[in-house]
Amino acid sequence: MEARILVVGSTMIDLIAYARRLPEAGETLVGERFASGFGGKGANQAVMAARFGAPVAMVNAVGDDSYGATHYENFRSEGIDVTWMRTVPGSSGVAPIWVDGNGVNRIIIIPGANERTDPAVAVEAVGAFRPTVVVAQFEIPQATTLAAFRAARAAGATTLLNPAPAAPIDPALLALTDWLAPNETEFATIFGGSAVGDGADARISAAAASAGVRLAVTLGERGVVLALPGAPLVRVPAPMVEAVDTTGAGDAFIGAFAFGLGSGLAPEAAARLAVACASESVRGHGTQTSFLGRDAARALAAPYLGGS
Repeated sequence: MEARILVVGSTMIDLIAYARRLPEAGETLVGERFASGFGGKGANQAVMAARFGAPVAMVNAVGDDSYGATHYENFRSEGIDVTWMRTVPGSSGVAPIWVDGNGVNRIIIIPGANERTDPAVAVEAVGAFRPTVVVAQFEIPQATTLAAFRAARAAGATTLLNPAPAAPIDPALLALTDWLAPNETEFATIFGGSAVGDGADARISAAAASAGVRLAVTLGERGVVLALPGAPLVRVPAPMVEAVDTTGAGDAFIGAFAFGLGSGLAPEAAARLAVACASESVRGHGTQTSFLGRDAARALAAPYLGGS
């Protein structure tokens, strides 16, 4: 089964400041270094999926500024189909990011043109690209994702929603979601309880049952928990690695998980591939720059897909 991944999501230019510690309110610190690069949850997830060799297409809107033009160039260099990208008047999205000495990040996003990602274009993309998996996040309007998921459900494609940044979900969108992949903060926002600590297993199981959705709850260095309604929880641990920057690790997971599901892997196998991929990403700095390259990604996936 060939994975065909359609990402209906965001693009950002990441503006990353690294400092040994982050400033308190009203405090100014001298940082260690600065970097900028391509980001946005949708773009990151599309790039990670594409590096496994899957056909990937992107639905998004960028501004008519210099940032917008560079997104097209970046996607083409990654082999990502930009047929359903659009340029609109105004600024492209940006994401100022702070990373401390432990590799922990804090992020503010300014969506800009992302807010104008067109539902009609998303529906057109589902029909023309014929994806096996449609991926979305919360950095574009939920109405656009709802239109894409409705078309995906009608076409028999799997829908994968990464509800980030944390926000309540439109019930109509949740009803069209096959896989919901929140982190612990997003889980708490949506379901009102913690995904870690005493009673976490019961809360996660109850959330999957009440929402009628399959859950992949990402827990950082603790790996991921899979919850399917009516089935026992499955925990996939993360390997011990020395993290230098966790920025984009969640997106590496989603891109790899989408590829695994779209390739016909069982959920646990797809999650193991995705956890391994995300764990590799925290060894490097930045977002897409920290992701496995094409050769390394394909080598990582080969044992899961029956290769050598």
